[in-house]
Amino acid sequence: MSNIQNQGGWQTCGGCGNDGGGGTAPGYGFDQGISTPSLSGSSTDFWITGGPAYTGGYYFIEQPPVQNPVSYLRYEFDLYIPAQYASAPQGIEFECQQNANGYTYNYAWQADYASKTWRVFNFTTKHWEGTSIAFQPFAPDSWHHIIAMYHAQGTQIFHDSLTVDGVTYPANIVHDALFTGNGPELTNAFQVDLDGNSTPYHVYVDNMKVSLAD
Repeated sequence: MSNIQNQGGWQTCGGCGNDGGGGTAPGYGFDQGISTPSLSGSSTDFWITGGPAYTGGYYFIEQPPVQNPVSYLRYEFDLYIPAQYASAPQGIEFECQQNANGYTYNYAWQADYASKTWRVFNFTTKHWEGTSIAFQPFAPDSWHHIIAMYHAQGTQIFHDSLTVDGVTYPANIVHDALFTGNGPELTNAFQVDLDGNSTPYHVYVDNMKVSLAD
């Protein structure tokens, strides 16, 4: 599935990052078909304009469901942050999520500006967990290529590796999938988080692609 940033059907959620999935949402949105900055000629601008500190704008899109847990999953994209927003984010997150055989398999990374580390999400405990992979804030006015590799085995999910601008960091992080009873579903997502000052910013995403095998 290529050029996902251009697909129709993107959905959003602004209160879902708050305690209990409710509360006041930030101001956020997205604009597709951006020619500059862009690599392909059509990027998408995911933006957030302010609101309650540390809340986020969550953007997700449903893909054709895959019946069996994936044996191979690659999520990749390019992102660009303009210079005036270089230090604005609290975190930038992305994930794929699959429901198969009644289990939810969640594969998520967060570039955490506060701790300067990459973190993964534990869907069972609903907490972000630190890793040994350091995060260097993205250089502004430049495109950065991100590749996340995952797979499932039985009812376990594996964060295999993260590649940032051609440098691959092995992760080898294992979580249990959570039994939810949900029917087959596959989504991919992107999220922008506000800092403690609710500083607005924009992130441009291009060449968003998901490759998988069941």
